[in-house]
Amino acid sequence: MPFDPQAYRPATALLTLGDGFFDAVAAADFPETRLRFRNQRAAAEIGLDPLTNAEWIRHFGRFDPLPDTLPSPLALRYHGHQFRSYNPDIGDGRGFTFAQMHDAQGRLMDLGTKGSGTTPHSRSGDGRLTLKGGVREILATEMLQALNVPTSRTLSLIETGEQLARGDEPSPTRSAVLVRLSLGHVRIGTFQRLAYEQDEAALRRLVGYVLRNLYGEDSDDPVRLLDLVVARTATLAARYMAAGFVHGVLNSDNINVTGESFDYGPWRFAPTWDPGFTAAYFDYQGLYAFARQPEAIHWDVMQLAVSLRQLVDTEPLIAALDRFAPRYGEAVAEAILWRLGVSPGEADADRLLVKAVERSLRDTAVPIDRFFFDAFGGDLPDGYGEEWAEVRGMLDGRSARKDRAHPYWFGAPCSMLIDEVEAIWARIAEADDWSALDAKVTAIRAMGEALA
Repeated sequence: MPFDPQAYRPATALLTLGDGFFDAVAAADFPETRLRFRNQRAAAEIGLDPLTNAEWIRHFGRFDPLPDTLPSPLALRYHGHQFRSYNPDIGDGRGFTFAQMHDAQGRLMDLGTKGSGTTPHSRSGDGRLTLKGGVREILATEMLQALNVPTSRTLSLIETGEQLARGDEPSPTRSAVLVRLSLGHVRIGTFQRLAYEQDEAALRRLVGYVLRNLYGEDSDDPVRLLDLVVARTATLAARYMAAGFVHGVLNSDNINVTGESFDYGPWRFAPTWDPGFTAAYFDYQGLYAFARQPEAIHWDVMQLAVSLRQLVDTEPLIAALDRFAPRYGEAVAEAILWRLGVSPGEADADRLLVKAVERSLRDTAVPIDRFFFDAFGGDLPDGYGEEWAEVRGMLDGRSARKDRAHPYWFGAPCSMLIDEVEAIWARIAEADDWSALDAKVTAIRAMGEALA
């Protein structure tokens, strides 16, 4: 089998947790398997890029096991707060962990699925994914990676030939199975389930697994784990804001303890800096609105702390939680300066600049992507009027992190607003025309190269 012998490094670390953490399942037998998206860039990181398309489909459409990794797919068990209401009746209901392997950086990566069939946690669901949902996840993950947001990557999308009925979009609609490459699939809700069941031994095992395998630390200290999760999730929240991204459903079962964003449903990019902008039509109270995302993620991390109280005293956990706000402040300054393409300065000056940028974006309703495109390198064009005088003054004298020599800067800003998402999907739905998606992925990656 043509794997890259230098880059393909399979693993089975998940099995060390034991059967109580997952259920062995089988993938659905799909009527057809038509390869629609193959992320060769991500595949190269784990040694899978030499696979032929036929071999790719056999592994990621029919789920023949990859050599020397998990012998069968595993549906993970977890609970979680969904819109602040605790739900013990969830778990991997339309996905599973198919394989584990180390990437080029030595990190333990999971290959997880979406739309791969029913599991013991499916409840009344059909275990399937719409093709439109898969296309949307490609666009979200590509855009976020380019904008420096820690995210899972869409490795594969295969159309499966079934007609699905959905209440929130025209039906019947086409079906697909997606494979994502992610730094673990351990959620805050994974810890919540064990705390709910008062399984202290399993909770300790999970702490050690995450620290050793996902953080590279030889430790079993729950406080250390919480501190690391606080740091990673504060960075995630900050980079969401700098990207203008709204995840839509920041439930505790959707927060990965590695601080990597994943599981994209009703996501949107905000056109302007509108604090109340929401992505999910069912988020009636704006719980996960654009500006409330840091609060929402912090609240979820608090639930991890509550779970860990079964193992350690409360005081050090509270101290770790209290570090979220200052870490977020540092991270959002870093993220916005990165997107502005200017070097950091004094911490206080950076914070003032960030506040001025946020205030001016909110007050003027200048499109987020337009502003960061125009201001990259710190030179704000003359077309920005008096409302931007404070930002212009604060940028004056800042050294550019990178010049504007890349061809991207001679075009227009790359955005990913809902109208374009729908237009890309319409061409696929109406004419099976994938050229707009392919072109958009190329454009997004060019932006990523210009920003990096």
